[in-house]
Amino acid sequence: MAAPWEDVLRDETAVQDAARVAVDAALLAGVLMRTEGEPNASDVVNYAPFTLLPSAVPRALFEQAYAVQQDFNLLVDAISQNKEFLERTLASTIKVDDFIARLFRIYMQVLEEGLAQSVFLGINRSDYMFDCGVDGTPALKQIEINTIAASFGGLTSRTAAVHGQVLKVLGKSKEASRLLPNNPSKGLALGIAKAWELYGSPSAVVMFLVEEVQRNIFDQRCVENELWNRNIRVIRRRFRDVFEKGSLDDARRLYMDGQEVAVVYYREGYVPKNYDQQNWEARLLLERSRAVKCPDIATQLAGTKKVQQELSQPGTLERLLPGRAEAVARIRATFAGLYSLDVGEEGDKIAAMAITDPDRFVLKPQREGGGNNLYGEELRQVLEKIRDSPERTSYILMDKIKPQPAMNYLLRAHSPLQVSECISELGIFGVYVRQGKEMVMNEATGHLLRTKAIEHADGGVAAGVAVLDTPYLV
Repeated sequence: MAAPWEDVLRDETAVQDAARVAVDAALLAGVLMRTEGEPNASDVVNYAPFTLLPSAVPRALFEQAYAVQQDFNLLVDAISQNKEFLERTLASTIKVDDFIARLFRIYMQVLEEGLAQSVFLGINRSDYMFDCGVDGTPALKQIEINTIAASFGGLTSRTAAVHGQVLKVLGKSKEASRLLPNNPSKGLALGIAKAWELYGSPSAVVMFLVEEVQRNIFDQRCVENELWNRNIRVIRRRFRDVFEKGSLDDARRLYMDGQEVAVVYYREGYVPKNYDQQNWEARLLLERSRAVKCPDIATQLAGTKKVQQELSQPGTLERLLPGRAEAVARIRATFAGLYSLDVGEEGDKIAAMAITDPDRFVLKPQREGGGNNLYGEELRQVLEKIRDSPERTSYILMDKIKPQPAMNYLLRAHSPLQVSECISELGIFGVYVRQGKEMVMNEATGHLLRTKAIEHADGGVAAGVAVLDTPYLV
């Protein structure tokens, strides 16, 4: 699966020249992050890490990933509306995972009170790797689906232009012209704008719920600016602000600093460290409101690893998507082997199998944000420790995907320029809007390619491991 840059990789002078051009092009294009030293200040910034050259991606698998995204949108939405499925699937997890249990309690409380929200907005990203199985033929295999705070739709909208410039400088204009246009930030903003419009209050604002530390602000600003360009007002607030200044009126309309909020777009709230007691109270206030939450808490629960594992069970997809046999087949074709560690004979067998052959598997907790999965010896040690404890049900086991590595340079600020053996992960952004029972919008709105050196088992761009990339279809 080689891209046509083998000659470039051997030419040290050309690589050094191209790297200088690439860094300046990234700064010019706005492929930016704040620095670790000043994570909340924009007066010192640097380029977000990225590959020097675009990475080869098999065209058929790229097209397959796009073709199945609307099916995944429908599936996530169906799960979010199925209380019985979520209750049954997460029953064992909420006994041992306090974070999922607290989300689930809010979910049940809001349902009991009766939903005030009538418009639902999903922005998710389905992530895949290219598994070169026994015979070496690459196959598309889903890693996970992110249903909350799926990031880098903004910066990846600007990365293809940087790679196009690099290829031109290297005398590869023809190849540069084959890079696909890609603008997820526009598609994400279209979804938010549609939800805002259906909420039906022209003076209401969109609220980005953001973290205390905001290194990745420019990624968010790409989406935000698309909304301002449509004359939709955007405010940025933290959980702390919601706790101190948020309120609901009698109709459960949400107000922040006296402004009505139509849409709450979460770029926060996906890991336990995002919450203290005040933040949990703020989350409950938001969930009880009429505002369109992206995601609402049911959709966040739909993205858990335990749900992912349950979807691989025979008959589950058919029950969730009745009468959609083709969609079910497209979704199932992307599944890697997924195994339950629930208490019982079957779970005992799976745990023993993983302890015996840990390099075959990945152990995944119910967490988003990268850097949480366990591999190899670490997987074995953790499983041996918890194999006879209900705590093991807070994890799922997945077959380890074995992609074909390729050589590339990973450009990071203040790091030496050196060639690395790399693997890539493809994400497809999906956006849907539902009003009541009617699906108003269902789109695949762009892609994200992230690449990392093979010595890093786990972790994304925000976690400091992967870098931004552009697919070169082969």
